[in-house]
Amino acid sequence: MKENKIIIIINKPTEEVFEFTTNPKNTHLWIPSIEKEIAEKYPPEIGTKYKNCGKDLKWNFYKVLEFGKNKIFTLTDLNENYHVKYAYRKLSDNKTEMEYFEWMKSGELKNPFTKDILQNLKLVLEKIK
Repeated sequence: MKENKIIIIINKPTEEVFEFTTNPKNTHLWIPSIEKEIAEKYPPEIGTKYKNCGKDLKWNFYKVLEFGKNKIFTLTDLNENYHVKYAYRKLSDNKTEMEYFEWMKSGELKNPFTKDILQNLKLVLEKIK
């Protein structure tokens, strides 16, 4: 698989969904394979570097390619081969469509996201009061 797109509807305002998914302090709460994520700057801007690791403590490094508050958040690995884009669309005051799109310039995705991961995001976010 060279690319993967998943769309989910979350019953929360777009601003909350955007803030939660771009904040590295929250990543481990909804992506099971990530134990820790750190950004060199938050809120991020184009060029900000993120790093995360799983249980194996092997760090993966990314940088922000696109950042539009409450609209778009795109990261790439430092080789600019793997990309992931989060796009946010306000459906109503308390409903957001989030599109998760990941792709490779060359090669195949090693561990593509599944709908279950975004369902977990939805569950975690919708529990927050």
